[in-house]
Amino acid sequence: MAVIARPRGAVSEQVLDRFATEKRLAGLNILVAFIALSLGGLMGVFQILEYNGIDLYSAVKPVLPGGYYQGLTLHGVLNVLVFTTFYIIGFLTFITAKSLDKPLVNKGLGWFTFWLMVVGLLMAAVPILMNRATVLFTFYPPLRADGFYYLGLTIVVVGTYFLLLNQTLTYLAWRKENQGAKIPLAAFMAIVTMAMWVIATIGIASEMLFLLIPWSFGLVPGTDVILARTLFWFTGHPIVYFWLLPAYISWYALIPKQAGGKLFSEPMARVSFVLFLVLSAPIGIHHQFTDPGISQIWKLVHFIFTVGVFFPSLLTFFNVVASLEYAGRRRGGKGWLTWIFALPWKNASFTTQVFAMFLFAFGGTSGVINASYNLNLVVHNTAWISGHFHLTVGSAVALTFMGINYWFIPYLTGKKLFSNTMGLAQAWTWIIGMATFSHFMHMLGLLGMPRRTMVGAAPYVLPEWKAFLPFALIGGLLMFVSAILFFLNMLLTLSAGKPEPGQEVPFAKAVSGPEDVPVVLDRFWPWVLGGFILIAINYGPTLYFLITTARFNIPGLRPW
Repeated sequence: MAVIARPRGAVSEQVLDRFATEKRLAGLNILVAFIALSLGGLMGVFQILEYNGIDLYSAVKPVLPGGYYQGLTLHGVLNVLVFTTFYIIGFLTFITAKSLDKPLVNKGLGWFTFWLMVVGLLMAAVPILMNRATVLFTFYPPLRADGFYYLGLTIVVVGTYFLLLNQTLTYLAWRKENQGAKIPLAAFMAIVTMAMWVIATIGIASEMLFLLIPWSFGLVPGTDVILARTLFWFTGHPIVYFWLLPAYISWYALIPKQAGGKLFSEPMARVSFVLFLVLSAPIGIHHQFTDPGISQIWKLVHFIFTVGVFFPSLLTFFNVVASLEYAGRRRGGKGWLTWIFALPWKNASFTTQVFAMFLFAFGGTSGVINASYNLNLVVHNTAWISGHFHLTVGSAVALTFMGINYWFIPYLTGKKLFSNTMGLAQAWTWIIGMATFSHFMHMLGLLGMPRRTMVGAAPYVLPEWKAFLPFALIGGLLMFVSAILFFLNMLLTLSAGKPEPGQEVPFAKAVSGPEDVPVVLDRFWPWVLGGFILIAINYGPTLYFLITTARFNIPGLRPW
């Protein structure tokens, strides 16, 4: 039998691929993320059906003995916590290394990060499935879950810290080799995102370690509700930016290239990210406008800074739209707005992400209303919040991640996307479904329909609610169809996609690039220090008062 000799100097593709480990880590994290999204999304369909009097929870009673509220817990934990966290860690692991053009310094630490998070996830999943952690996705006493639920989610969060450590080690090694060079934009943004996240989780880590874990295991007789809620919202609001900033990385660093143009301004992009780093954490009390025990003065201060954090979002809006206009005009577009039609709308990855931007514009508007003291009193704990939440994490984040996957999965696997047309259909059904669903949820909120409530079984459902709920159902079912199209496209890409090696990551250049970036926007420590100082000012007096007056006398409650 003839032996085919390998040409001299040839090596395997595996050896040539310097980022093979980063690809595997990204792929496994994304796999866990979308398994979570599929199960959590199914629970969302069950909920909107229940709102309309169709109770599927009874049919799965042996599996979900806690019924609606256990399903609601699964929906929140899997979609809001697990899906986002695993996807972000996978995406940022890869994007940091690839942007620096340097593999992770410590690949073992990368694997440790992933498996530690998986262990934490499994530890938290068991109590949820046993109906011993039916507390929704917020950590609000007096609702008390099994201690292993809190411990497991704490391990997941701690696992994410090791990515920042790995990013820092890799960045320092890159810096030694690139003295005087500006850190690439995508890597800068990825490190800022993780730095913001680690700072923001000080609140939830403190709540878990000092309040909820000892309380849930019976080591202490009770806890303090207001202190726990305040520590929760220390993290509960900036977690929104932990979800959003990876989407922004794509909008800034990738989408302009996919559109056929350049990023408008790299310095402006960096300014927006460092402002998020500084301003994200010290604004959580605006979620506690109706809570007693917190000074009205500090509620006002947090409201003012909440309005301030809207500024980097406006910078993002201007910069990204300017980048799209630049691309549209390069592609031959003319006029004030008709350049929009010259953009590559037949590209599923591009279209999906731009639709996410469009929906997020409305989510941001409703978010400003949530942050306003007087208006918040009208919409607080109503279906309005659900409508807002689905425009932000359910569209700006989830839909962007789907759009990223339309190029990322082919890149990771070396296979061509199975159907670009199916991807476009998925984008259109999602935007129509989400626009319908969120609009009517906002309307139901204005009519006083409560959130988190098993409305279909409630005796007080108003005729006005019954008139709008079917439209919310239609929107929810359209999103379910969209999700099916997405998952089908991914599965067919993996199983039947045609080989297409040599794909590139679409990093964009900038019209105003790194040469225009001042040194202060190429450093991390001044902004991290500024964030800590602002946290100390905005939270210090409130936390001091709550801690020194705390009464740990609230026992746990499990109503379901």
